[in-house]
Amino acid sequence: MYMEKEKALKIIFWVSLAGVLFSGVLSYIEIFKGVCPIGACETTIFTLPSCIYGFVIYLAILVISTFGIKNK
Repeated sequence: MYMEKEKALKIIFWVSLAGVLFSGVLSYIEIFKGVCPIGACETTIFTLPSCIYGFVIYLAILVISTFGIKNK
């Protein structure tokens, strides 16, 4: 089955937007409030919570998909 490029980019855009919002909320709560919103957050990579890396990756995918949609 073949999916059009623009439709695929729109799906990627919406999924990455949801990821940015979700990981952004988790990052905000963990960093600024000092509380882990999902229980035991002992996973850190280079002294930063792992949700921050998820936020950065989802943000990069969001930006790339946005450029792809605008440039058609």
